[in-house]
Amino acid sequence: MSQSAEKIQQDLKVMMKELLEISGIKAGEIFVLGCSSSEVVGGVIGKSSNKEIGKVIVQTILELVKEKNIYLAVQGCEHINRALVVERELAEKKDFEIVSVVPALHAGGACSVAAFELFKDPVEIEHITAKAGIDIGDTAIAMHIKHVQIPLRLALKELGAAHVTALTSRPKLIGGKRAEYQAL
Repeated sequence: MSQSAEKIQQDLKVMMKELLEISGIKAGEIFVLGCSSSEVVGGVIGKSSNKEIGKVIVQTILELVKEKNIYLAVQGCEHINRALVVERELAEKKDFEIVSVVPALHAGGACSVAAFELFKDPVEIEHITAKAGIDIGDTAIAMHIKHVQIPLRLALKELGAAHVTALTSRPKLIGGKRAEYQAL
């Protein structure tokens, strides 16, 4: 692993440990990763995909979520309509519709390719509703997070050269002036 990959892995572990702690995500819930390896290495999204960095990022997150029995979904780029790599077990358990696509470096991205290689039995699905996620490089993951999304402010705000946004969610507050709510 290159020196820059080691630094990215260290910083990502710090971010993820903080995110998993403050997001309220629990065992059995889904965590979404959206990532531009191009942005991480200082390039422009979709133009400088980096397989090594993609693998480091997915492997690091996968290890951390597995420890907590959280499912990982890895979002691909717009060339595959932001479809997500998940384990077949999750797709079948939640009755997600599986689609016919296999991510490639420039149609899905380095992290999707890495997930497809690292997951035990990977499949692609079009839509998901996850509890929380991390967006590395402004890849627009909010479409895959439950309403109502809540941005989380992490101590580290960049991974490599990429801007990082973390999201969690909470139940909708419905009703009016007379409504009462449970503590979240």
